[in-house]
Amino acid sequence: MNLTLQIWRQNKPDINNNGSYQNGDGKMTEYKVTDISPDMSFLEMLDELNEGLLKKGDDPVAFDHDCREGICGMCSLYINGQPHGPESGTTACQLHMRSFKDGDTIYIEPWRAKAFPVVKDLVVNRSSFDRIIQAGGYVSVNTGVTVDANEIPVAKTIADDAFNMAACIGCGACVAACKNASAMLFVSAKVSQLSLLPQGKAERKERVERMVAQMDEEGFGACTNTGACSAECPKDIPLSSIARMNREYFEAKITSNNV
Repeated sequence: MNLTLQIWRQNKPDINNNGSYQNGDGKMTEYKVTDISPDMSFLEMLDELNEGLLKKGDDPVAFDHDCREGICGMCSLYINGQPHGPESGTTACQLHMRSFKDGDTIYIEPWRAKAFPVVKDLVVNRSSFDRIIQAGGYVSVNTGVTVDANEIPVAKTIADDAFNMAACIGCGACVAACKNASAMLFVSAKVSQLSLLPQGKAERKERVERMVAQMDEEGFGACTNTGACSAECPKDIPLSSIARMNREYFEAKITSNNV
């Protein structure tokens, strides 16, 4: 396959040394790649491009990657206007080049959200997600030793629901897909996962209040109610998680004075 790539190149980060936001002044740059195997992954195709750039003495395209197994969520790319590309339920690292046609032009951009400032080229800073988790996305109560914790009975339907929410990999596709750059699908998945299980119920009120407050502080927008986040999520996190988080939040605000 021979392809034309339009890639966002940006050397200047969106964040100054003093922490203030700036426009990094990037631009789309065209590259040609040839003899690409349809069986290559999208990231392997970018590897091929970078090898060619290095041989010519040019600066390779910076992009995030880690496990390349659809687990870590690092491969966050906007491909032809869609987070992670054209295949549903698929991360960019698991996207194969057979999803495209010979001669295609492919547009590749970083996530676009103020809470995800561009570091370089296609790499964005997603530490805002880490700070939301640090605000309450954990269980700190003593659940006993491992055997005790696993002996607490959990209904199969609830265990399955919690597992589906735990599938969120925190890639940020939900933020990229939302016209308000809302992070509600990510936060609701974490809130739902922990509030469904017995070990997480003790801190459920404080958790949802703190995580929502941190989400707002990071500058994410409000929910648009369009469902784009769930439609583009590579792990198919359902919109019902947002409804559950809203119920948890309203109940917490009525019955507690924690935040």
